[in-house]
Amino acid sequence: MRQTRSNASSEPRGQKRPGAARAPASRAPGHTTRARTPARQAGNRSRAATRRPPAKQPPQQPRQSARAQEAGPGEPPPPSTPVTPTSSVAALDLGDQRERWETFQKRQRLTFEGAAKLLLDTFEYQGLVKHTGGCHCGAVRFEVWASADLHIFDCNCSVCKKKQNRHFIVPASRFKLLKGANSITTYTFNTHKAQHTFCKMCGVQSFYTPRSNPSGFGIAPHCLDEGTVRSMVIEEFNGSDWEKAMKEHQTIKNMSKE
Repeated sequence: MRQTRSNASSEPRGQKRPGAARAPASRAPGHTTRARTPARQAGNRSRAATRRPPAKQPPQQPRQSARAQEAGPGEPPPPSTPVTPTSSVAALDLGDQRERWETFQKRQRLTFEGAAKLLLDTFEYQGLVKHTGGCHCGAVRFEVWASADLHIFDCNCSVCKKKQNRHFIVPASRFKLLKGANSITTYTFNTHKAQHTFCKMCGVQSFYTPRSNPSGFGIAPHCLDEGTVRSMVIEEFNGSDWEKAMKEHQTIKNMSKE
């Protein structure tokens, strides 16, 4: 089954050069400049400076984690992923299957969620194919799990007849809109149970919500991408006499059930 998946040197303090006048002590930026003081006062001030308490050491920086060290200097550390039941296998009790699961993830290059989805899809949709499709302009794209052998309904109600609405029906859980939610508009009439959705840009209806199965979706087979449909069987449905046709049909009303 194919799945569409700065070093500066300075002279030491306190040393005088022969014949050189003593340079005035440097002052911190922002201080106002004062007049030169006599040598005695300067000496007293110098001795007072030597008795100043040692400067406070800056607070020790916390030790970097291994993830921060890997980022290198000047780069922010990569975000850490919290260990939760949905993001890490460490939160699950897999018993003897833990090593097998981790090997499967690495081999398939999947996240925990991706690996779980792949296995669930394979189990729950056994015998089904993932079809993809969309409208003409590409604004609307979807995927749907269904058989490779499609059962198509050709309805002749007033609206389906005019737009040639041939479709197959699937439960809502097997349909996923990939893009284009804001590109879709809806037309309804009569009972307003059927939701005739189509693209605002190109006008193509690639899927809709049928009146016969309001909890599912009707998918247009001609809007699927090539390569996943093996065969199609077309059944005519007398939608022009909808109530009678629904009463007589044995299976159509259950096609959106799990």
